[in-house]
This record gives sequence, structure tokens and C-alpha cells, in this order.
Amino acid sequence: MLTPLDKSILNIIQTRFPVAKRPFAVIAQIIGSEEKTVLTRIKWMKEKGLIRRIGPFFDSKKLGYCGTLVAVDVDPIYIQQVAEAINSYPGVTHNYEREGPFNLWFTLLSPNQEAQDRILHEIQILTGIQRMVNLPATNKIKVNVEFTLK
Repeated sequence: MLTPLDKSILNIIQTRFPVAKRPFAVIAQIIGSEEKTVLTRIKWMKEKGLIRRIGPFFDSKKLGYCGTLVAVDVDPIYIQQVAEAINSYPGVTHNYEREGPFNLWFTLLSPNQEAQDRILHEIQILTGIQRMVNLPATNKIKVNVEFTLK
């Protein structure tokens, strides 16, 4: 169960993560706590799956990256194995199972088109994949999501 301290930490790290040498010390100062306590609570929330990752959002296109959304039709017997293989690529930012003929979807950021093509080829030949559709990003629509915890 989240404590009021946990909620305060989560509210800050979602949108106001300090850009500082010791950001967790800054968070602790904001909420009237200690850096060690903040780090302990964040570790606990990560272990419980309440925090998936802490990291920046950046404009991948301005940095020269190319992105794509990929729909995959996977034999259900192999879906766990295929999902784990896809997750092993560092550019995969989302990977989720859906109902329907294309039952696994993932997003991929690659440093260039050649790298993206190589990765997609490696994925396409995995055992259990029947079809794969590459849906390259053409327009960026960024939706900001913030969960204010009280």
C-alpha cells in the first residue's frame, strides 16, 4: 500500500524530476524527508512493479532516431518466448499482447533505418511469428499523462 510519502515521491518524479547532481536528495528536501528514505521507497515501488522505469523522454526524431509501431501475429504457443525476445532489444519501448489476429504489438526506436531494418528482420524470423506489419511513425502526437496521487 502506498504511503503519503510514496505518493509525494511519485507526484514529483512524474513531471518535476530534478535535474541535479543528486536528484533524490532534492526530492527529499522538497517533501521534507531524507535522500536515503526516498531511494528506499523508490526501490520498494520498483520491486512491487509500481514503477517500471525512471528515465527521460526525448525527441527521438531530433536526435536522428527512427521509430515504428509493429503488429505481430504470433502463434499463441510462442507468444511468451517471442515477447521476451523482442524485449531483449534496447530500442523496444512498449510491448503488449492484444486480442485479434495481430496479438502482439511493440514500438521500436532505432538509431537509423538500417538498424531498424536489421532488428525487424531478426524478429520476423523468430519461431512462432506468422505475419508482421511495420507501421513507421509519420507524425508525432505526444499525449502527456500524469497521475496525481492524493
